[in-house]
Amino acid sequence: MDNLIFDGPEGAPIFLFAHGAGAGMDHEFMQDVASRLAAKEIRVVRFNFPYMVKRAEDGKKRPPDRAPKLLAAMTEVIEHIAGDNQIVIGGKSMGGRMASLLSEHDNVKAVACLGFPFHPPGKPEKYKGEQLASIAKPCLILQGERDTFGKREEFDAFEFSNEVAVTFIPDGDHSLKPRKSSGFTETQNRQMAVDRLALFVKGITDVC
Repeated sequence: MDNLIFDGPEGAPIFLFAHGAGAGMDHEFMQDVASRLAAKEIRVVRFNFPYMVKRAEDGKKRPPDRAPKLLAAMTEVIEHIAGDNQIVIGGKSMGGRMASLLSEHDNVKAVACLGFPFHPPGKPEKYKGEQLASIAKPCLILQGERDTFGKREEFDAFEFSNEVAVTFIPDGDHSLKPRKSSGFTETQNRQMAVDRLALFVKGITDVC
């Protein structure tokens, strides 16, 4: 299958890592997180959704495909790389939301989301996390404390199933980046997220 990038050792626990709406699998954030996970003995698989494949071919920016097309594309990748096994899937922003919508797939063991887009910035009424109230498989959300797509102080109003665990990244924005005045660095925040994510992936895959 074309359109796949692999990081990390073969035979290691797999994490399928989908990109966000505005940048593809080769974006610096995606590359950096994948390499940090690979250093933690995680096999990371990245891919581009169809609209991003077209952008890579002709250089023209275009909006994301509609959800059914995104979900079909991600399902195809899941089934290609998982075979008869179950894997952990997830992604950055939109990619994580799509993963959460595929949690019931037989090949999916758990879901991990980096910067979940609960709503567009400034539009909390357009909530997009309904599926998290009933998700039946383990789900990890790594969220910047000041993420405008869902800030820490908003979480009391969000409804989650008992399978959802949330880790807040200090002073992080939607890409987990803190302000200089916070005393934290972007590198520290990314590593904190990766450390938590690697433990999650390994812990899930070690459970029969």
